Amino acid sequence: MVDFPGCNVDLAGVAYTMKSVYIIGSLRNEKIPQVGNTLRDHGWDAFDDWYGAGHEADDKWRDYENLRGRSHQEALYGFAAKHVFEFDKRHLDRCDLAVLVMPAGKSGHLELGYFVGSGKPGFILFDAVPERYDVMHQFANEVFYSVDEMLVKLENYR
Repeated sequence: MVDFPGCNVDLAGVAYTMKSVYIIGSLRNEKIPQVGNTLRDHGWDAFDDWYGAGHEADDKWRDYENLRGRSHQEALYGFAAKHVFEFDKRHLDRCDLAVLVMPAGKSGHLELGYFVGSGKPGFILFDAVPERYDVMHQFANEVFYSVDEMLVKLENYR
């Protein structure tokens, strides 16, 4: 039924737009595809394609750049890094909402900050109540502690 992400055609051939959710998280967080599948099952265009790079993608990129003798700063401006960055940024810019799935690292928090700073709604899905509280989580529109709670609250953003 889906022709392109965010653009759908029903059985009568009528096009309609589906809200897109960028799923932000860690390559090491095995819950990312589960959250993506759940959102898709509930009628959202969930973007989690970045997860396909595998849990070692960043480490392999670092190792490759080290073999080339390139510094971290040089690696950031190489073709591979620019390509991956532009891929992620394109989809961050395209999507209507973002959900940071915890636990996540620095990149995920930067992505959520960019997203919310762009004026779009961003959320945090915690896997548990955090051990260390952080007042900066208030930058998110809402925080959730279960997928079911997230699904209910996201309905307000359709």
